[in-house]
Amino acid sequence: MELSILNSQGKETGRKATLNDSVFGIEPNNHAVYLDVKLYLANQRQGTHKSKERADIARTTKKVHKQKGTGGARHGSMKSPLYRGGGRVFGPQPRDYGFKLNKKVKALARKSALSIKIAAQKIVVLENVSFEAPKTKQYASMIQALGLHGKKSLVVLGDSDKNVYLSSRNFEGSNVVTHSELNTYDIMNAGVLVLVESSIEKIETALSAK
Repeated sequence: MELSILNSQGKETGRKATLNDSVFGIEPNNHAVYLDVKLYLANQRQGTHKSKERADIARTTKKVHKQKGTGGARHGSMKSPLYRGGGRVFGPQPRDYGFKLNKKVKALARKSALSIKIAAQKIVVLENVSFEAPKTKQYASMIQALGLHGKKSLVVLGDSDKNVYLSSRNFEGSNVVTHSELNTYDIMNAGVLVLVESSIEKIETALSAK
């Protein structure tokens, strides 16, 4: 599959990028995509929620009232969940929400997500870009020229570029990641995926062998 390579002014350079069908043209596995997105979102959860159970409550250990003769139920502690201020029964405890997902399933999910995007014509190939200094205005002009203003976009770089990253950080609706940071959630969450020319080979190398 071939896509035209655009420059930062949004015009065609006359060159085409060839995308490997084993990465960008597979039959999508929706369940693998679901699992990988679920794992990503689970890992974002802090899991620090906690309520005090009976053993965590600091209250008097004096018996509430005598065992017999009151006509009421038998009680031996004010820590009981039956009392106001008592411990909670089976309350939330700190936990890790993550789960194990095989590397091959993760790779399949990313390939499926890329294939879904290209089938929907939501992938743009951009020639290699580099900014001399962090300039949000310059980044905004590039996004505008690509026709992505007002759309949620994700720019994928071949190598880390601090100036491009800092230029995008204050620009709403568009994010910049390197090829190694690319994940299934980001791919599916982006309205349009902008692949910088140098990132394509590295994405294919990372995924084609899996």
